[in-house]
Amino acid sequence: MMKPAKYLTVFNLGIQNTFVYRWNYLLRAVFGILPLVGTIFLWRAVFQESGGGMRGYDYGSMIYYYLLTILVSNLVTPTEDEWQIAADIRDGLINSFLTKPVNYLAYRTSIFLSGRLVYTVVTILPIAIIFFYFRHFIVLPNEASNWICALVSLVMSAFIQFFLTYTLSMFAFWILEISTIIFIVYSFEYFLGGQMFPLDIMPPAIQAVMKWLPFYYELFCPIAIFQGRLRGGEMYGALAIQAGWMLAMWAAANFMWKRGLGHYQAVGG
Repeated sequence: MMKPAKYLTVFNLGIQNTFVYRWNYLLRAVFGILPLVGTIFLWRAVFQESGGGMRGYDYGSMIYYYLLTILVSNLVTPTEDEWQIAADIRDGLINSFLTKPVNYLAYRTSIFLSGRLVYTVVTILPIAIIFFYFRHFIVLPNEASNWICALVSLVMSAFIQFFLTYTLSMFAFWILEISTIIFIVYSFEYFLGGQMFPLDIMPPAIQAVMKWLPFYYELFCPIAIFQGRLRGGEMYGALAIQAGWMLAMWAAANFMWKRGLGHYQAVGG
């Protein structure tokens, strides 16, 4: 039976360790915002050329979408967790967990949550400055359901991304270098998760397929709910599918750990 107290201790230790690299986080956040500048000029040119909107988006709502993308990405996207987990496996550091009453997935989840908290605290100021500069494009939801459902979706997005990261890291039990696998999956995430463009500008047939993929719920879903582009039954249906993917990723993470651990023990790790 897991005792929350020890994982709260891990969470606190994760915060202390992460604050050691606070300047790294700050610089990453500042320079990570730079692509937004290019995106703004790109979409300004697109909308000026077309002379109108694009599937319900105008220039202002598109910029607002990318502002939310920056915010959500900072809140939920794992940072170097996959490399740390793979290093634990490759260097044999997980041996210490095998002899202690510690659930490794719960341990890494505590580290992930502490890292997200510190990253948010460190980067919130530059993000707030960007939001203030583009404040005339921001339209907050009027309905409480949008706020609540967007928050629920945001939390599930974080866990989907983390469990996927954890699952990919488990390949380190079988291969020494997992960077190729991670690069391939993250390429799909970037294109199908809504970082490159809003997914609802795609043709309806393609959107219908995307809604059944986990990438749709890693970033785009909470933003679409907050912007009011998913409403009513469509919104609750999306939340149900997102919950299903979160549970599926959790099951995959546990499955890969058990299979990988069996292989690790078999070769005498």
